[in-house]
Amino acid sequence: MSNITLSSATRQNLLVAQDTAALLSTTQNRLATGKKVNSALDSPSSFFTAQGLDNRAGDLSNILDSISNGVQVIQAANTGITSLQKLVDNAKSVANQALQATIGYSTKSNVSTTITGATASDLRGTTSYLSAQATSNVLYDGTAANGAAVSGTTKLGAAGTMTGGTITGATGATVLNTGGAAAGFGDGDTLTVNGKTITFSKTAAPTTSTVPTGYGFIASSNVATDGNGNSTVYLGANGNVATISDLLSAVDLASGVSSASISAGAATVATATGETASNVASAKIVLNSATGADLQISGKADQLKALGLTSSTGSGTATVSVTRTTAAGSLGTLLQDGSTLNVNGKTISFKNAAVPAAANVASGSGKNGNIVTDGNGNSTVYLQGGTVADVLTAIDLATGTQTTTNASGSATLKTATGATNSSVATNGSLKISTGTLADLNITGSGNALSALGLSGNAGTDTSFTAARTSTPGGLSGKTLTFGSLNSGTAVNVTFGDGTNGTVKTLDDLNTKLALNNMQASLDASGKLTISTTNDYASSTIGSAADGGTIGGTAATLFSTAQAPVADVNSQNTRKSLLSQFNQILDNIKSTAQDASFNGVNLLNGDTLKLTLNEKGSSTMNLIGVTFDPAGLGLTRLGQNGLNEFEDISSTNKVITSLTQASSALRSQASTFGSNLSVVQNRQDFNKQIINVLQTGSSKLTDADLNEEAANSQALSTRQSLTVSALSLANQAQQSVLQLLR
Repeated sequence: MSNITLSSATRQNLLVAQDTAALLSTTQNRLATGKKVNSALDSPSSFFTAQGLDNRAGDLSNILDSISNGVQVIQAANTGITSLQKLVDNAKSVANQALQATIGYSTKSNVSTTITGATASDLRGTTSYLSAQATSNVLYDGTAANGAAVSGTTKLGAAGTMTGGTITGATGATVLNTGGAAAGFGDGDTLTVNGKTITFSKTAAPTTSTVPTGYGFIASSNVATDGNGNSTVYLGANGNVATISDLLSAVDLASGVSSASISAGAATVATATGETASNVASAKIVLNSATGADLQISGKADQLKALGLTSSTGSGTATVSVTRTTAAGSLGTLLQDGSTLNVNGKTISFKNAAVPAAANVASGSGKNGNIVTDGNGNSTVYLQGGTVADVLTAIDLATGTQTTTNASGSATLKTATGATNSSVATNGSLKISTGTLADLNITGSGNALSALGLSGNAGTDTSFTAARTSTPGGLSGKTLTFGSLNSGTAVNVTFGDGTNGTVKTLDDLNTKLALNNMQASLDASGKLTISTTNDYASSTIGSAADGGTIGGTAATLFSTAQAPVADVNSQNTRKSLLSQFNQILDNIKSTAQDASFNGVNLLNGDTLKLTLNEKGSSTMNLIGVTFDPAGLGLTRLGQNGLNEFEDISSTNKVITSLTQASSALRSQASTFGSNLSVVQNRQDFNKQIINVLQTGSSKLTDADLNEEAANSQALSTRQSLTVSALSLANQAQQSVLQLLR
């Protein structure tokens, strides 16, 4: 070939054609492979750098497979934990059913005592009350020179006397409107005597058959009376029949000096025992008050002056009075008619009258001495014969110190058991018994309080009070102790009034007992029962196993503690729940064993080791847990004859273990979740690094296809041009060849 001679132009074109063919071949190779560096010959630096990047990306891709398996192992464990959590919740539901079941014992262990009168507000029981005695002010009688000390026989009242002026020739038989009297009483005139009315009528005296309804005619007189102190004095048709004796008889009926009983229009008049009738002596009218009330007469002044009772004159009203006079046998301050004492809600009334006969006593009431009592503590003391002793008897009936049996108008008295009747001390003070029914409280009206020395030292007190002597019930002051029952707080209480740390109410006692797993109840009969709470229904108070030994000064009052009595039906129900619980534990075990992936089980104690980079310098060890029942702190129930659901306390212990297991599952789920997050984060990181490496490798070796396509097109054009140029270069030789032909 070297002997062939080519023209310069041809040779030049041939070289160009060869270069173009070589470039075109390179471009077509790049378009075919997509790489601009296909071997170390193309670019050693880029080739080997890209190869190193691709190798690392491949190594990381292999690690990604391991990491992906690790992710699945963790997810399998997490799925297992979710299932285990549901099973633990199911077990807790079974335990809660046991809590809601009927208490497993028909009778819990208890001690009891009966305290008479004990109530929820006061456990001490009935307070025993003893009658006490309260002392009044010293009372004196009406003796001159400050008087002497009174006694039980001292009278409550005394009479008073007033002597009028001389009426010339007057006697009891003197006619009112003639002679020396010349009183001038007319038809319809009246006198008022201690609130009673004496009316004068200018008519003839009636007979028993013509006397006004409700009145009785007094024989041998000119007076008719209604029996209540109101009277009519008949002056006669000519106004001069009635006598001074008739008037005085009417005054005595009004003042209570005398009394009248009415029957069939006739009035029988009698001067009350101890009273002195008004009369005429030495031509003077002598007016006597009743011992139970002062005498007060109001009427026309001229009429009273004509009777020698006043110096006032005229037709206006004048008043004359007779004040009772105290004496050695009467109180220094006489009781006023109508005064009252209110003793513990009962009423004692003081009345200006003589005590009625038994036959005249109201139905249901009874007479004793100078009092009449209704049998319910209410009494009337009759002042015309009443004594200090009568007042004390009435007070005792009001307080219950004495009781009465009333029959046929008579009252038979009896002193209450343990009581002492009220009495008069030798110094003249009243010793008043309170009785046992209530503390003593005496108020009064009129002058009853002051006259009886019950108005205090200053005489201004409005009540007289005294407290009974009281002795609290059977538990008062006693102590009760219980040792610690099932790890509770030992109890030490003292029964009292609730102050200074003492226990009075049932609520107070229960507050103390609750800390020691005990409770108290009280029934209507006063039976106080202290028992274990429902939580510890299986416990026995005072046993060696459970504790709670009773002691203290009150211990002897309580019964011996008995063991609880099991409720067979309830216990069988609870035992059936044990079986359900154990089945769930079996499922927990199998679920934990099945939570594996590719032979690795993080819930069965396996450890997962993950390599996170191609050099093995970054690793993660996931240490597994053992989440079978034992690993979760759960054990099978009902073993060796036990019944962990027998009472609330033991059931709560099971629930506590389930709660702890649930907490362990949640905690481990959180740990696995955190680990899974780390692994998944590394997995994503490796994927991104592989992409970075592969991209870097591609940038070093990959061809720009757009550029290579353009190069190919340009080279093809150049090749065509080169061929045309080579053809032109050969045309000169062809011309020579033409000549040779």
